Amino acid sequence: MSAIAVNSPSSLLVAQITDTHLYADAQKELLGLRTSRSLQAVIDQVNALERRPDLFLLTGDLSQDGTAKSYELLQEMLSPLAIPAYWVPGNHDCPKTMAQVLMRSPISPQKSFRADSWHIVLLDSSVFGCVHGSLTAKSLAWLDQELSQSQGAPTLIAFHHPPFLNGSDWMNDIGLLNAEDFFAVCDRHPHVKVVLFGHIHQNFSRQRNRVNYLGTPSTCIQFKPNSDKFALDEEQPGLRLVTLYSDGKWESHVERVFHSCDLDFAAAGY
Repeated sequence: MSAIAVNSPSSLLVAQITDTHLYADAQKELLGLRTSRSLQAVIDQVNALERRPDLFLLTGDLSQDGTAKSYELLQEMLSPLAIPAYWVPGNHDCPKTMAQVLMRSPISPQKSFRADSWHIVLLDSSVFGCVHGSLTAKSLAWLDQELSQSQGAPTLIAFHHPPFLNGSDWMNDIGLLNAEDFFAVCDRHPHVKVVLFGHIHQNFSRQRNRVNYLGTPSTCIQFKPNSDKFALDEEQPGLRLVTLYSDGKWESHVERVFHSCDLDFAAAGY
């Protein structure tokens, strides 16, 4: 576990970016939205922030087609910010290709590191060929070990798939299927404070055993909350900002960006 320097000695500002769904062709659209353009709008929002984030957490479905070119595009778009970025795969990603491409500064393949007084751990919840997620026994054992060795440092964990149902029936079978196994590990380590995830393309918040679970809007299309069937929402793309304080406290909010496009609201999936 390594450490990174941060801008402030008293707090750490984390920007979570998720579900970018980039294509090899930067002009390609997803249900009427050009995903590279909406990601650029989010990047512009980051550049306009009063305080510069200390790091990015990229929580999966970074590509829609799993190609090396799509990850090279992501690297190209994020590199000018010179902000350290860490990633996990989602169900649309190709983890092997990600590992080959997303390894040049400022993007790092590290999955466990210290930032200020916090411990950040990233997990791969993707399952090859499946939309749902799961954490392998090996991954859970590694997490347990990392948490045991962190000397009680306040900890943030990130992965792609939601460990809770979110009120939309069509998503009931595409979340983290072995969430109870993950909860069992967290229950043994009370210094786990925050868990971030994506996949659901909407804002979400839940608390369990003093751990706060936060789902984050996509940088592209948004899913309509509490919908029986697949449906797009009119909400704008966004990202999440999380401020982590040295005493273990934290606060978070979602930032939306304005992005004009002609969404296909009749779509039954993608």
